[in-house]
Amino acid sequence: MPLATDLFDYALPPRLIAQTPAARRDQSRLLVVHRATRHIEHTVFAELPRFLRAGDTLFRNNAAVLPARLSAQRPTGGAVECFLLQPMAGTGDVWLCLVKPGKKLPVGATFAHPGGSFTGEIVAREADGSAQVRFTTPGGEPITAVANRLGEVPLPPYIVRADSTQRATDLERYQTVYADRTRQVAVAAPTAGLHFTPELLAGLAAQGVGTAEVTLHVGLGTFKPISTATVEAHAIHQEGYELPAATQRALFLPLAGRRIAVGTTTVRSIEDFLAKQGKVSSPDGAQGQIAKAGLFIYPPREFHGVDALITNFHQPRSTLLCLVAAFLTPGSTDGIGWIKEIYADAIAREYRFFSYGDAMLIL
Repeated sequence: MPLATDLFDYALPPRLIAQTPAARRDQSRLLVVHRATRHIEHTVFAELPRFLRAGDTLFRNNAAVLPARLSAQRPTGGAVECFLLQPMAGTGDVWLCLVKPGKKLPVGATFAHPGGSFTGEIVAREADGSAQVRFTTPGGEPITAVANRLGEVPLPPYIVRADSTQRATDLERYQTVYADRTRQVAVAAPTAGLHFTPELLAGLAAQGVGTAEVTLHVGLGTFKPISTATVEAHAIHQEGYELPAATQRALFLPLAGRRIAVGTTTVRSIEDFLAKQGKVSSPDGAQGQIAKAGLFIYPPREFHGVDALITNFHQPRSTLLCLVAAFLTPGSTDGIGWIKEIYADAIAREYRFFSYGDAMLIL
């Protein structure tokens, strides 16, 4: 029987949508769910080592966020916002972008940064409303370099900034401490990882907890709510991901402890990879790959590569909430009711929600 999307709805007081990060990353609150006993604990993220043990491995998304929102002007003086999504393969200077105002920027239209740092020309329009933009910069500087100097952090729409005075803070905090800055392939942060500090990671390593890297190119589709009447009718977005050979081996070979995914983006990469690979007799020669994660995870799905999950609190009617509900009770739909109970408790205790909010650990 199809799942009604309304099952994944809940009421959230706007005051609980975190607009700024916690003063210190690891001082975010942490709600711990023990699935075997249905026991709930409330603590802070700095206490994470208490719940992990030697031999566990943290699978984490090391994608870095590009300050992708650029401001420009049309020749008439009208304001333009250009949001860099991804480079077009084999073009070098052409990017897929969201541009506003879209109706006033047909193919052939141009815009430029007031300071002369770049010009853009619309070379094609896509069916989904995005545009292919060819960029020209003085001296051939990559548009990514321009974005790192001038671009605004692509915060989700529920975080409101009246001006750019918090740009420096957002540049630092809307990025994990382990992000690979050479891989600026995300337009949204893998937010479950925002709670880690270098000190916490060092302590976990000394405890015998390992790490494995995943790179998922987080896109804007992660914020798209389910608008269809049933979950199954929703067209899930696709995101590119890469798994180094060492990570592939860690998925196929026996480990001493648990595979703990840091974030739903990591879960999606791992489960999509395993679904595509099927049975692999020997991963020793496996190489890293770039693939498209098109897997939509919702109850009653089983999980094959993840034993525990660190995640934030997610929006109503979102694909991410569906994934967490499935993870609570793999192979069953019971997690739908349980996630609503857990969220109701978190709301009553005034946990902070969404990207800059608090965290959950599901064991």
